[in-house]
Amino acid sequence: MGFLPCPLPCQSKKKSSDIDHDQTQSRHLSSDSSSSLSLSSRSFSSLYSQPSLPSIPSLSISSSQFDQHLSNTFHHCLATLTSHSSYVFFLSLAGKHLYSGSSNGEIVVLDNYSKENIVCQSGSAVKSIVIMGDKIFSAHQDHRIRIHHIDTVSALALSKDGSLLYSASWDRTFKVWRTSDFKCLESVWNAHDDAINSIVISNNGHVYTGSADKKIKIWNKQQVSNNKHTLVSTLEKHKSAVNALALSEDGSVLYSGACDRSIIVWEKDSDSGSNSMVVSGALRGHKKSILCLAVVSDLVCSGSADKTVRIWKKGFGKSYSCLAVFEGHKGPVKCLTAGLDSKKDDNSCSGNSYLVYSGSLDCDVKVWKLWVPNYL
Repeated sequence: MGFLPCPLPCQSKKKSSDIDHDQTQSRHLSSDSSSSLSLSSRSFSSLYSQPSLPSIPSLSISSSQFDQHLSNTFHHCLATLTSHSSYVFFLSLAGKHLYSGSSNGEIVVLDNYSKENIVCQSGSAVKSIVIMGDKIFSAHQDHRIRIHHIDTVSALALSKDGSLLYSASWDRTFKVWRTSDFKCLESVWNAHDDAINSIVISNNGHVYTGSADKKIKIWNKQQVSNNKHTLVSTLEKHKSAVNALALSEDGSVLYSGACDRSIIVWEKDSDSGSNSMVVSGALRGHKKSILCLAVVSDLVCSGSADKTVRIWKKGFGKSYSCLAVFEGHKGPVKCLTAGLDSKKDDNSCSGNSYLVYSGSLDCDVKVWKLWVPNYL
């Protein structure tokens, strides 16, 4: 693994395109089909931008206010991690360990960004990673989590108590697994009309799925129907494939990113008293498709095919401020994760410090430090 200190602006280095696919297979649950797929054009369809959404009001503040917020925050790139020789597809942060998965099926765990340990070499692209205690769950391009889906497993999510693992697939289904014995408890077939790209779970058990069919669906367990998931609501505002979903920490706000270059902000409909959500507005600023989203505290992080990461913060009313734009990747930003910086510094009393990790199709993972003053 290489470790590069990274001053602003961040500079990437060139890499060999040679990828060794001669790798051993890890233990997995699989379907009857055991064939391993190469990266298809479908994996990159989300990179193609579509027209934005003029009918949805923008929640972003004016350019003059934007410049003021940029001058009040501070960010820099701490390091560029060069563990992978292929595209970085997914990042997961668990305590002090960062897990990264790549298009050649390799999962690397890093301790303090320097100690490297390869924990998986499967030969099939890693699409999602979930960590629970000493267990690592990974979804792969070859239909496995090695699981019973018949197409690429695109996303994973854990229930709040860690007892259930949810998997979503390009086969238009999502499945529910018991983590204690890996038994499949439920399969929701034809949940969407096209591939499911993202799945998130709220603390109260609501399941949100985002699909290439441009729709977001909300599911909930119904005690009267044998504890199976039923459709609660369908959210239809995006005009192109939904690539990413993220929930606020209290579950009251849903963020969705799509190929239309917009992040739609959905809020719970308090007037109806139901589980439905209504559009609050859209966050605009990226020039190409939104590929990934992450929420930490009251910040929303977005990664795009335009090679940048943007940090958003909710202000007064329904407005949002773009606090920072991270530039330095040489390829589309495919995955994000973030957390509070546990290291205290001289500014800790007057603001909060965050660490943001971004993975890109330039094969690099970048570590960013962001400081936000308390008055913003």
